[in-house]
Formats: sequence, structure tokens, C-alpha cells
Amino acid sequence: MSDFSNRVNEISISGIREVFEAAGEDAINLGLGQPDFAAPEHAQEAAASAITAGKADGYTQNSGMESLREAIVDKYAQDQNLSITPENTIATAGGSEALHIFFQAHVNPGDEVLVPDPGFVSYAALTKLAGGTPVPVPLRDDLTLSPQAVESAISPDTVAFVLNSPGNPTGAVSSRADIEDFAAIAESHDLVCLSDEVYEYTVFDGSFHSPTEFTELENVVVINSTSKLFSMTGWRLGWVLASTDRIEKMLRVHQYAQACAAAPSQYAAEAALRGSRDIVNEMTTTFQTRRDIVVSRLREIGMEVPTPKGAFYCMPVVPDGFVDACIDRGVIVVPGEAFGAEGAGSARISYATDTGQLTTALDIMADAYEAVT
Repeated sequence: MSDFSNRVNEISISGIREVFEAAGEDAINLGLGQPDFAAPEHAQEAAASAITAGKADGYTQNSGMESLREAIVDKYAQDQNLSITPENTIATAGGSEALHIFFQAHVNPGDEVLVPDPGFVSYAALTKLAGGTPVPVPLRDDLTLSPQAVESAISPDTVAFVLNSPGNPTGAVSSRADIEDFAAIAESHDLVCLSDEVYEYTVFDGSFHSPTEFTELENVVVINSTSKLFSMTGWRLGWVLASTDRIEKMLRVHQYAQACAAAPSQYAAEAALRGSRDIVNEMTTTFQTRRDIVVSRLREIGMEVPTPKGAFYCMPVVPDGFVDACIDRGVIVVPGEAFGAEGAGSARISYATDTGQLTTALDIMADAYEAVT
């Protein structure tokens, strides 16, 4: 058998998947990174209508349907008062592909990308697949990324840094002041701030801010998707937002890797963006209620838990053996080290499951905690 590339040999199967495979079929899964809501009805209907009418049978433009990209433009005008055009965006096969084309278009062998640690597993892996070196930046005690820590980690080889607020796996939300500082760092050091904003709508305390509020698109690339905004993870429809020059370079990667995002999903995404946001409000209210239940009970059990201000995760400090004890008892939680070395000694708990199962899982976690302490 021929050898494999060094790039693929430098990465491995996600630790999250390994945990899922170790658990039994009937386990309560608190490791999932997807909302437990149905996609908006108007989005489903738009896709079905497009399929029935034969509108979704062929390729769209590489960058996505004009009408979808106009809906994305209007979303940013409405939400952030940001003035962009359809030429500033590409519709992608989920936020994952948007991340992929960013790294492929911006990272050369030997380049460094600063990534939060703990942070979403794809950042470091995709940096390596592009031939670059991920440089982990430890988080503060409240699990937010520090602008000072990012600036201190910059070297002559740094080309970009990753910002993820609200964050996965932490649920942390960066302050307005920090976001403004990140924008200033990108501008003053002539770096790209990759802002992963897929949890933008799921904020409980404070408010969401983007570096696009404080600097030009030349220094910021935004990743977003319908997956977490509208509970459409299986539809695989995201987008990347950037300057037209960066878009043109990323489109070169996208056209060969994907050609275009799936047409039915594009119709669904357009409807989701233009339609009622009732599901957004429902998800946020529900997740906040669950957040309060989980944090309160974990602290009652005896764990130290930074309060998550967004997304649908919390990351308590846990004793040795806790994750295995949970899995042995039928509850899936993800070990913090799956998200980086700084995650060791913690666990990611997703509360994207109904309150009944959540309550049962917390009772089981209490037993697991007692068994290992």
C-alpha cells in the first residue's frame, strides 16, 4: 500500500466520536453539538416546493443562489447594521466547509494560526491539513479568550487567529470590549481574525458582538451557518463572509471541493433567513432554562462550573475518572482534553436534550461524581 500524506497522518478521528462509540446504544447523549428542535416549518416547505417544482435538480452558481446571498446580506444589515453585497459571501456545505475553504485559501506550510484552547476541534485539524501549525492560546478562568493572550502569542509566522463567541465547547461569550480589541489586533498586526459566529443567536447574558462592527472586512472573515441558528444541522448549509478579494480566493477552493451547496438546502436557508424567527427565540429561552438547571445541579453536586452565557454547553471542572464513570452508567459527556490540552480536568456537557432526560442524566452524574471522589 502506498504511503499517506503527512497532513492526514498528523490528525486523528475526533475524540468526540470515540466517546460516542464507547457508549451503549441506550445512553443519554449529552455530547451532541446539535439543537434538539425541528427545522423551521417554512424552511422545510421552501425546500419541498423547490424540489416539487424541479428548481433544485441542477447546480446553482458556485457561490450560491443570488437570492440566498441577498438574504444573507439582509440578515447582516438587520442584525449588525453591516453594509455588504452578495459578492461578499459564499454559500457552503455547512459551517464546516466554510472553515475548510478559509484555511486552504489562507494558510501556507510553516504558517501559524492561533486557536483557543480548549476550542472547537476543527480549528487545529484544518490548520494542519492546510500545512500550517496551530498555536494553542489558553483561555481565562471564565473560559473567554483574552485579547492580551492572543497578542502575546503572535509571531512573525502568524497569519490568523480564531475567535469563537459564543464558544464551543465552553459556552463563553466575549465582551464588547474584548471583541473591539480583537478587531484592533487584526488591523494593527495585519492578520486575519477568523470569527466563527455559528452560535450568534444563542446568547443568554449580555449581547453578541462581531469584530465586523469595529474593523473593515479586509481583516475579518466570518463563518456562520443555519445549523445552530435555525436547528438545521443536517441540511449542511453555511456561509463565509469576507472581502471580495478573500471571497474570490476561497471560491477557487470551494468550486473544486464542492461545486455548490445543495440546492434544496439553499432554498430552505433563504426561507429561514427571511421568515419568522420564532424558533430562535424558543431555542434561546429553552436553552437558558436548561442552562440554569444544569449549572445549579452541578454546583450542588460539588463541581466548579463557569457560568456559560451562550451556546448550549457548559464545561465544569471534573475529577479523574468522572467521564468514564458517566459513560459506564449510560451518560455520554465529552472529556475536555478532546478540545485541547488545556481542557484536561474538565468535561463538555451539552444540554441540547429535553429536560426529562437532562434531569435523569444529572442524577446519574451525581452518582458518578460520588464514585470517583
